[in-house]
Amino acid sequence: MTAATRADPGSARPPGGLLRHRDFRLLWAGQAVSSVGSNVTAVALPLVAVAVLDAGTFQVAVLTAAAWLPWLLIGLPAGAWVDRLPRRQVMVVCDVICALAFLSVPLVAAVGLLTVGQLLVVAVVAGTARVFFETADQVYLPVLLRPEQLPEGNAKLHATQTVSYIAGPGIAGLIAQLAGAVAALLLNALTFLLSAVLLLRIRTVEPRPGSPDASRSLRRDIVEGLRFVARDPYLRVLTLFGAASNIGLTGYQAVLVVFLVRELRLAPGLVGLLVAVMSAGGIVGALVATVLGRRYGTARALLIGAALTGPPALLIPLAAPGLGLIWPALGGLLIGLGVAIGNVVKASFRQAYTPHHMLGRVTASMHLLNYGTIPLAAVLAGALGARYGAGTAISVMTAWLALTPLILLMGPLRRRRDLPAAPAAS
Repeated sequence: MTAATRADPGSARPPGGLLRHRDFRLLWAGQAVSSVGSNVTAVALPLVAVAVLDAGTFQVAVLTAAAWLPWLLIGLPAGAWVDRLPRRQVMVVCDVICALAFLSVPLVAAVGLLTVGQLLVVAVVAGTARVFFETADQVYLPVLLRPEQLPEGNAKLHATQTVSYIAGPGIAGLIAQLAGAVAALLLNALTFLLSAVLLLRIRTVEPRPGSPDASRSLRRDIVEGLRFVARDPYLRVLTLFGAASNIGLTGYQAVLVVFLVRELRLAPGLVGLLVAVMSAGGIVGALVATVLGRRYGTARALLIGAALTGPPALLIPLAAPGLGLIWPALGGLLIGLGVAIGNVVKASFRQAYTPHHMLGRVTASMHLLNYGTIPLAAVLAGALGARYGAGTAISVMTAWLALTPLILLMGPLRRRRDLPAAPAAS
């Protein structure tokens, strides 16, 4: 597929860069408000479970697992379907589904019928919508932008996503402190509705996905995407690293709220503030990722990001009340910096490197392992926390995370300055 079919020629690098690109601004704004809502959920949903329903450590961890379980169950068919469907329409429908799911929590709570079971259902429904939304989003960005614009576009999207990691928990903690955790989920529903409205205003006409040959089954499309990732040395090692690092990241994050509330005795507002501070490094990471890629090479930028993601995790278990909160704040800052650098470089590489007609399947195939390990890690961390305490669970998971950068050294990245522009076979 040529560049002309992947982006509107009239939208190619207008004066002022992507800030002057109307449709990208709408996509950017829609993702920003949606991300704020998602990160309100990351703190508000566990706070509802702990503060309102008195849920235990394992139940809270299962709640985190439920939000990510759909990646493991439907990630591959979702990728194949996204390659066949209009991506913007998929994203709008997903936003509406999320809004309705989160709106159900304050409505049911108002009549006194809220249960942990309903929170689990909401987490699964929203997680399922997220599978389709994030896969479609990765395929839709190259429709709006030319290949040379993708690094800038991904950097901007990741920067605002990281801002949402700060704003979302902070807002959730503040609202939980003032009006209760359930009220934060009402705001969450409104952010998804606003995201849907912004996406509907995009004018770029998306090329119609090729109609699948009647003889081609969904299973065959899925296998084709899996085979492409498994055989490619770059996508393969990036997938393995993402899966391994997400075990550590999700593992400690799944029990972090319980640890801060029950073992360190922090107030909900301070919990939201600390989680926000821990996420702040991602803003810098997203902003410097393209600079690092240009100066040192994209392959080396990935290795730098991995080094920042791993060893600093060992600072988080040192958390203690008062000045001891500096350690998790610093560890989280460095982890956020490294994760953002890696995500910007990896997303831009995958979007430019993969044949566009396969991008949905390739993205979903990588996410199957990247995100499929998340519910397993959350359950494991919850079991460890229930048996030995949340602090011990965090120590185990951060120790694992510290070792994961070694995986990237097993692939071809260590021998290259830059990632390739296209698969060797082409």
